[in-house]
Amino acid sequence: MKNSIILIVFVAGVLSVIGTLAIQTYWVFSTWDINDKEFKQKAHFALNSVAQGIAEFKDVTLPSHNVVTQQTSNYFIVNIEAEIDSNILEFFLRREFEKIALNIDFEYAIFDCNTDQMMYGDFLKYSPGEKVNVSLGDLPPYEGFNYYFGVKFPTLPGYLLGKMQLSLFFSGILLLTILFFTYAMFVILRQKRLSDLQKDFINNMTHEFKTPLSTIKISADVFLSNPDIQKNNRLLQYAQIIKDQNQRLNKQVEKVLQLAKVERGLKLKTEKVPLNETLKNVAEATQVHLKEKGGSLSLELENTPFWIMADKLHLNNILHSLIDNAIKYCKDKPMITIRTEQTDKKNISLSIQDKGIGIPKEYQNRVFEKFFRIPTGNIHNVKGFGLGLFYVKKICDAHGWKLKIESEEGYGTSVNIKMGIL
Repeated sequence: MKNSIILIVFVAGVLSVIGTLAIQTYWVFSTWDINDKEFKQKAHFALNSVAQGIAEFKDVTLPSHNVVTQQTSNYFIVNIEAEIDSNILEFFLRREFEKIALNIDFEYAIFDCNTDQMMYGDFLKYSPGEKVNVSLGDLPPYEGFNYYFGVKFPTLPGYLLGKMQLSLFFSGILLLTILFFTYAMFVILRQKRLSDLQKDFINNMTHEFKTPLSTIKISADVFLSNPDIQKNNRLLQYAQIIKDQNQRLNKQVEKVLQLAKVERGLKLKTEKVPLNETLKNVAEATQVHLKEKGGSLSLELENTPFWIMADKLHLNNILHSLIDNAIKYCKDKPMITIRTEQTDKKNISLSIQDKGIGIPKEYQNRVFEKFFRIPTGNIHNVKGFGLGLFYVKKICDAHGWKLKIESEEGYGTSVNIKMGIL
């Protein structure tokens, strides 16, 4: 994955997380404010009803204003202007809170004008059980009134949080999502760093191989051209083996280098290429190898000399790679057919068919993956890195060609490339 793509994904992810966090935070605080306002309205309404109930019971008139005064977020003063009995007060508080479903624990105190102090009443829980671990008894007096009582809700924060369970649940899910995203980005960046290290190592390794391979080739050619070596069949055979294996190793190194160039960013040098002529040249170049295997290659080409826009070097590379696979993965003698067929006015289909061992169905969707080789247990009759078809796929994608593989295990494989024609 390119650094620019990773940077875009990372920035987009961070902005998304920040935006989501901002929205979620706003939602949580808004929900808190709504629940707090609802509680205040209910508390004012209930305490007003308590004051009216006590006034009617004692047959007194309530003050014209400031009956209920909020001192703090959870402490209210109620002005009665009449003596208050604690039992009567507790009865009305319970009744009015139950009427409006204000299901919250509270405590109350009554002001004693003789001592100028608040006389503590009781702490009343909505649900049965032990008292919660909250600070109780802090109900300060209020100057200006003679007969009044105070009501405090010490568990108000817990009450409001209890009404925000859905918001808190989604906030928890969001937090887990953010943690997962952070971990995923860490893994992506770590894998990218390891991938870069791997690519650098492979590039450096393959470049370092080029010099000794060239030296071995020169040395092998010198041996083969030496008259004394040519007279000795045994030494001549060893020299030829050295040269052949050197060429084989050099081809593998070239594949790795080509793949490294493709992954760094493939820049095609397209030109008009005669397709039929190119296929004939590739077929002729592979005849020697085919004769060694006792095989054959037949051409079934359209008579029309079609031209395509392609990078000639990469086109030749993928054709040689496909034919090389057809030769390697055969039962006995490779029988290969190269066929072209014009599908419409703008496209032509190129197919390379063999009668080899074929590809099992479960692996046909994976043969274009990098380094993938069909499992054969501990048997490795065919050597390679699993880069050939991966390289073919990359080149076809770069040209905009459609690549398709059809295979039946035991009967052979057909690789089809749909190309645009001029």
